Amino acid sequence: MRIHIATDHAAFELKNYLVERLQEDGFEVVDHGAHEYDALDDYPPFVIPCAEAVVAEDGSLGVVLGGSGNGEQIAANKVKGVRAALAYNVELARLAREHNDANVISLGGRMQSLEESYDIVKTFVTTQFPGEDRHQRRIDLISEYENR
Repeated sequence: MRIHIATDHAAFELKNYLVERLQEDGFEVVDHGAHEYDALDDYPPFVIPCAEAVVAEDGSLGVVLGGSGNGEQIAANKVKGVRAALAYNVELARLAREHNDANVISLGGRMQSLEESYDIVKTFVTTQFPGEDRHQRRIDLISEYENR
């Protein structure tokens, strides 16, 4: 599975940690930046191309990171076809996949430890959407609105 990942300065250390851990686990990771620490950079130029790549590549997932993850989730959700979920624990990550078929997860680099963050991301990328009718129906309603 290919995983697209992006951050600004606020989660730069976390992004680098996640890239390494995910690659160790056999995932193909595409790093959309930031590629160097810049305390004044902005997240949209990194997060939006990451989200676009997820939509362009069927079956891939995305991870967007920032200080809180809120702005990054909002930016990713502006890309048509993205269902980005903010998760701050493993349960939310699992539910985002099982109930919402989320294709992007957003985390705050200042909200949990590196290891806790990895557990959240690992849960997200290894959980499948079971396709239950009630959940698919809701996703279809969102997509219908998005396509109007």
